[in-house]
Amino acid sequence: MSKKVNGELVKLLLSVDMIQEYSTYTSSSKGAADASTREDVLSQLDLSTVIIHYQTPDLLKMAVESFKRFYPQTPLYVVDNGSDSDVVDRVDDWIRAQSNTQWVRLPKNVYHGPAMDFAARQIVKSKYVFFLDSDTETKEGGFLERIVEHLESDEKNYAAGMFNRVNKRGFSTKNSSGELILQTPYMVLRRALYLQFPPFIHHGQPTLQNYREAWVKGFKLVEYPMSHYIDHLWRGTVRKTGYGLGWRAKLEYILNKIGV
Repeated sequence: MSKKVNGELVKLLLSVDMIQEYSTYTSSSKGAADASTREDVLSQLDLSTVIIHYQTPDLLKMAVESFKRFYPQTPLYVVDNGSDSDVVDRVDDWIRAQSNTQWVRLPKNVYHGPAMDFAARQIVKSKYVFFLDSDTETKEGGFLERIVEHLESDEKNYAAGMFNRVNKRGFSTKNSSGELILQTPYMVLRRALYLQFPPFIHHGQPTLQNYREAWVKGFKLVEYPMSHYIDHLWRGTVRKTGYGLGWRAKLEYILNKIGV
């Protein structure tokens, strides 16, 4: 190979290396800039996140840390629903080190729906509240900003999340006449409107009465593909602890089966 050709080859290789290095640098810089921009936007969202926890510290750790990876500046309230003291001790070891996170302990298990209601009424003061289940893993950011934008676009938009069509007892149905509610693992609500409707209750579908009343009063639920951003284990906590609905759940199930 001639010296001239060899020299041109070296120049070419150096150019490729410089392009790759520049590409890596600009990509990294863009990522940092995007994260910075996202934090600026989030600081103006007037939104807080609530996670209700009961007896599953390992699941909670994954839920909190994965969410904070993308939203470190978003206020997070972790409400412990009367977990055993040894479970609380395990959580205390690390949760206080999380940024912008408050650990709120309830003296006993009031169950998921009433705990969400307590958080919305007594803890959160922001315009929007994002309810996130403790058996979730956040995979990607950017969704909260877009959800708030959707909700702000119409004063009649009450809440956003993934739709679930249910019958009058709250069981999922394919019947087009079923009611549309939001799946509870991940949903964003206007807190002031929430306070005007029936509270979330201890029920297989704790949000049913609340969303039913919202529709009746002319407010709307907005569908958003939450599962694109968040993995939900589906009954991860229930599998370990149960719903605690007792005979009422069994009765509802039987009545639903016979079509009453």
